[in-house]
Amino acid sequence: MIVVLLQGLVKNRNKLCYTLPMKNEKTVIPFALIIAILATSTSSVFIRYAQQDAPSLVIAALRLSIAALALAPIALTRHRAVYKNISSREWILAILSGVFLAIHFAAWITSLEYTTVVSSVVFVSTGPLWVALLSPLFLKEIPTRWVWIGMSLALLGGITVGLSDSCTSNGFSLSCPPLSQLMAGSAFYGNFLALIGAFAVAGYLMIGRTLRAKLDLIPYIFLVYSSAAITLIITMFGANESPFGYSSTTYIYIIALALIPQLIGHSTFNWALKHIPASLVSITTLAEPVASAFLAFFLLQENPSIFTLIGGLLILAGIYISSK
Repeated sequence: MIVVLLQGLVKNRNKLCYTLPMKNEKTVIPFALIIAILATSTSSVFIRYAQQDAPSLVIAALRLSIAALALAPIALTRHRAVYKNISSREWILAILSGVFLAIHFAAWITSLEYTTVVSSVVFVSTGPLWVALLSPLFLKEIPTRWVWIGMSLALLGGITVGLSDSCTSNGFSLSCPPLSQLMAGSAFYGNFLALIGAFAVAGYLMIGRTLRAKLDLIPYIFLVYSSAAITLIITMFGANESPFGYSSTTYIYIIALALIPQLIGHSTFNWALKHIPASLVSITTLAEPVASAFLAFFLLQENPSIFTLIGGLLILAGIYISSK
């Protein structure tokens, strides 16, 4: 999957790198995207380890808070002048982008308490599909027939993954409980939360497509990460959760979350938004479920059923077709 995506980036040379002055951008951009994919794919594993001791909202709030604090010295010294020139509309959009990011992490991280890593990451990775579907309303972009074909495939895949988590599978046979029990299952709830996370990340990406054309990377991500952190901190205390009192190992996992998937992974994707079309950035994120499933298999001993694999492939195929 990663090889195919990167080959597509190289072939679409006319779409690559509008602002990079370097001669070797064809190799720099794919390499950067590989780093971003590998970094973000570690997120679900670190979260699973941290959830053994800390609530999901605490993990989400600390992840964004640490990331924002790490950026603060650079953002507030080298880029202080930038914030004086940001319009009120851009401030509102940046804050709204952070709120969407907060919803994304709160929903997705919580989903990992109820469903498998593979299912959760596959559902949350449908974000690019919702970007395409919502673009006519917010970006005045009309979806092509490929979007509708891809959406149908992704919907079928989502139903397949949801059933595989809520039902008992034996090879290619599936035994499901009554509908009332099926809808009340924990895996169904977890997948639903991951889907909410995908909706939220769609808003985050669409705003990013607008703001990254005007703002440099550090000022933009500092504003967004800070807004998300404040939103999550308020939510955390509103839920009577505390960021204190956990083991040192748990805090190490959360710091790793902030440094690797957030500052390296998400920030690299945000960097790429300015240099290549957002559709290409979205396509590269489709490799994340594959890498996450690989890590979950070896580190968490999660063995996906055949229906989970089939459903996941349908969703990935649907998103890929929609991005054509």
